[in-house]
Amino acid sequence: MPGNEGVVHVEEITEEPVQVVARVCAIDIGKAGLVACVRVPHDTRPDRRVQEIREYTTVTPALLELADWLRVERVELVAMEATSDYWKPVFYLLEAEGFECWLLNAKHVKNVPGRPKTDRLDAVWLAKVVERGMCRPSLVHPKPIRQLRDVTRYRRSLVREQTREKQRLEKTLEDAQIKLDSVISDLHGVSGRQMMQAMIDGQRDPKVLAEMAHGSMRRKIPQLREALTGHFDDHHAFICATMLRRIDALAADIANLDTRIEELIAPFAAVVEKLDEVTGIGVQSALEIIAEIGVNITVFPTAAHLVSWAKFSPIDAQSAGRKKANSTGKGNPWLAATLGEVVAGLSRTSTFLGDRYRRLARRRGKKRAVVAVGNSVLTIVWHLLTDPDARYQDLGPGFHESRIRKQRRQRDLIRQLEQLTGQKVDLQPLPQPAIA
Repeated sequence: MPGNEGVVHVEEITEEPVQVVARVCAIDIGKAGLVACVRVPHDTRPDRRVQEIREYTTVTPALLELADWLRVERVELVAMEATSDYWKPVFYLLEAEGFECWLLNAKHVKNVPGRPKTDRLDAVWLAKVVERGMCRPSLVHPKPIRQLRDVTRYRRSLVREQTREKQRLEKTLEDAQIKLDSVISDLHGVSGRQMMQAMIDGQRDPKVLAEMAHGSMRRKIPQLREALTGHFDDHHAFICATMLRRIDALAADIANLDTRIEELIAPFAAVVEKLDEVTGIGVQSALEIIAEIGVNITVFPTAAHLVSWAKFSPIDAQSAGRKKANSTGKGNPWLAATLGEVVAGLSRTSTFLGDRYRRLARRRGKKRAVVAVGNSVLTIVWHLLTDPDARYQDLGPGFHESRIRKQRRQRDLIRQLEQLTGQKVDLQPLPQPAIA
C-alpha cells in the first residue's frame, strides 16, 4: 500500500552455543550475614545441575568456613553484587584464598518482575545468571592500587573539609565587618594569617594590624586600614581561633597523607612522570587518575571503553526517529572531580585542548565542553598507558582551524559578518584577470 514503504534491515544471526560455567557460587550479601548458592553438574545426569544453599555470618571465621566449602565443591567462579561496602571483606578474603571473584552491578542482574524476592531466591537467580555468562564483572583493582585510591580519596575529602572551614572563617569575619578577604587574595597567607592571629590575641587597632603587611601588600596599607575597621570582639576571636586550629590540623593531616602517597606511588613513578607531561595534568592529578583507573590499562580494550566506563561519553537516546537529550550517566565522582580540575586548568592555556574547550563552550556551553575535553584527556591517558614509547605532543591551538573544511570555515565567517553588520551577505565570484 502507498505510504507504508519502509527500510528493511536484514541481519544474519549466527547462533552460538551457550557457555556454562560448570561450578559457580553466587552470594547475596548483607551487613551481618550472607546467603551462598553453589550450582554444580549432576553426578549421573549431565543435562541437570545440582544447587545447594547455605547461610553464613560475615565474621572472619564464618567466611573461612565458606571458603572451605567452596574449595570442597571445586568452585571455579564466585560472584556477588556490589552491595554498599559489605561486599569488600567477602571479596577480599575469597580472593586471598585463591578464588576467582566477580563483582557485579546490581542493575545488570536485576530479577524478573513479579517473582518473589528473598535472599535465597536472589542468590539462586544470581547463580543462574552468572553460570550462563549473562553478565560482566565490574572493575576491582589489585591491592596496591586500592590502597593508593583509599589515601588519595581521603586526601581529597580533607582538602574539601579544609576549604569549607576556610569559608566558615571568611563568613565569621564578614559578621564582624572585617573585609580582609576583599583586599588580599590569600586570606591564609603570611600577612593575612598574622593579622588574624593578632586580632585573636587582642589587637584590634586597624592601623597596627595594617602595618603587619609584607612585601608588595604594603602598597595596600590604606585599603587594609579600612578593611580591618569593624566590630571584631572576643566572641569572634573564640570562633576564629577554633577554626584556625581546625584548619592547621587538617593541613598537618594532608601533609601526612602526601608522605604516604609518595610511598605508595613509588612503583608507578614512571607512569606519573609520563602523565605529568600532558598539559593540565599535574603530579597530583596524575596520582588521582592512576588511583582511579589503575596502571593495567588492558582492562579497557580501547580508549572508548575507558571513556564509557568513566561516563564521559555521550549516550544515544532515540525514539520515533527523533534524538532525545540525554546525559552521560553517573560515573566515578572522584575521577570526574579530578578531570574537572584538569579541564579548568586547560581552559586557560594556549593549547589544542584549551582551544577545544573554548570553542565548544561558546557553542554548546561550559558543562558540555568540560565533558568533551575530559573525554579527550581520558583518550590521551589511555594511549599513553597502552604504549610504553608514546609521548604527549601538543598539536597547538590552531590545529583545528588548519584542518577544518573550507566550506565550513566560509559558512562560519559569513555568519559572524552577518551578526556584526546585521545585513545579509551574498558571495560573488571574483572577476578573472584579463589575459594580455
